Amino acid sequence: MYTVGLQSAADAFLLSSLQVQVFLALCILFVFLIFGVDGNKVDNGSQSPAFLPGSHLLAIAPFFQKRFEFLNDGFRKTGQALFQFNMLRDTVIVVSGEAGRKAFFTNRGFDLTEGFKVLSGAIPVVKGVTSDLQTRRVALIHKRLSAAQRQEHLTQLINPLLEDCRRMMETWGQAGTFDPFENIYELLFQATVRSIASEDIANDAALVRRLKYLYDILDNGTTPATVLLPWLPAPSMIKKLWATKEIYGIVSHAVDNRVRTGERREDTLQMLVDAKDERLVMVGFIMGLLVAGARATGTAASWLITFLGNNTEWKFKATQEVDRLLAIYPSQSKTMSSSEQLSAIPLEAWETETPVLDAVIHETLRIAQPHTAMRRNLGPDTFIDSKLVPSGAYIVYPFSDVHLNPDIYPDPWKFDPSRGEAKVPFGYLGWGGGKTVCLGQRLARLELKLVASMMLLGFRYSTVGADGDLLDSPPRPNWNDTLLCRPEKGTCFLRYEKSTPTL
Repeated sequence: MYTVGLQSAADAFLLSSLQVQVFLALCILFVFLIFGVDGNKVDNGSQSPAFLPGSHLLAIAPFFQKRFEFLNDGFRKTGQALFQFNMLRDTVIVVSGEAGRKAFFTNRGFDLTEGFKVLSGAIPVVKGVTSDLQTRRVALIHKRLSAAQRQEHLTQLINPLLEDCRRMMETWGQAGTFDPFENIYELLFQATVRSIASEDIANDAALVRRLKYLYDILDNGTTPATVLLPWLPAPSMIKKLWATKEIYGIVSHAVDNRVRTGERREDTLQMLVDAKDERLVMVGFIMGLLVAGARATGTAASWLITFLGNNTEWKFKATQEVDRLLAIYPSQSKTMSSSEQLSAIPLEAWETETPVLDAVIHETLRIAQPHTAMRRNLGPDTFIDSKLVPSGAYIVYPFSDVHLNPDIYPDPWKFDPSRGEAKVPFGYLGWGGGKTVCLGQRLARLELKLVASMMLLGFRYSTVGADGDLLDSPPRPNWNDTLLCRPEKGTCFLRYEKSTPTL
């Protein structure tokens, strides 16, 4: 893992010549070839999952860059429900099927933190702040996330979240076209900053844009080298180091300023300060959850709006549902703006009286969350579907195995919120499964419903292609894009027109 203190080393590398950089790269390649991973195969006969054919060194890049295709290809080539390959010196076992799914989500020895730390690499890493955390500190962060979603806190968030939506949507103008995977994602990034960080940051639009820019660098800079060889001063790693340092500076400044001034705000940071948490806990909480929340909820919101823009039936149903809530909980505001009307709807109604929005969210997460769950077996050797999973091995389970399985969900790529519940164990994993579920789902659901409602009330819109014509069907989510699931850039837009004078 890397730390902010490596910045000076990164700067020195940038000043080195191209020849030096090429030499270092060739040295690394030489080490791979001499001490390569293919010699690390340990075959335990019929007990061992089938090895992926070919050089395992060549499997590393596809695992990170085209994971959906790579995993599906592995199942096809081996013809097995489980297969394995080597990630440098580590064993990675890929599981599928009902038996694999049940074992993956119920085995207490399969550790999420260890698996995600090594195989993901898309979180800003600062030792002791967002990585290498003690168990006690991880439990404390989980406890604080639960507190941030208490009834009173979420109730207080509704109005400022809607005001953020109004302010940003007003910048779109009366009519036009935009990329939902840019504009809607920006809305949710702002919402996540508002919900997870502090008012000081959330009220500064330029600072929020700066944070998003820095987190985008982390996303775009995640490569096999930055994950597996974080000590290698490659250009992408240097950019990630710099972005991490900048994010740390922004968040730590907000924390230090709040503690120093004693100024009180009704936000999540105040909750952390009042609890007298350690400085590193407060900074780590905000840094880690900002990126996790923005990615997952931003992706879901972008696709939810896109799907509804291509489905008049469900867009009409969702609009009717919001209109019904407005009739039941009328606003006392004289301006009658959409945001003020929606703010009169209580939290309980948003959570218990929106079956259409719940169904739309449920289906969106099934189709457009390209997760591959990652674990490490910290327990003893175990067996899945009669195949050995040795202690220390990494285990991955692709959600596509269930969510895009035509035997469980007929015509799986079709957006159909009317689908019933899958009648197989762990048949739906939109919010995780087993002992590992999304701890922030209450907040995420609220954010998705508020943004969708503002869009439905404030605009007439449709999903169109690059030529401006209505799309016959929505674009297909790109499951190879493991972070954001975006379709090919330039293939999908929203054409909109304001339907109310005041958002």
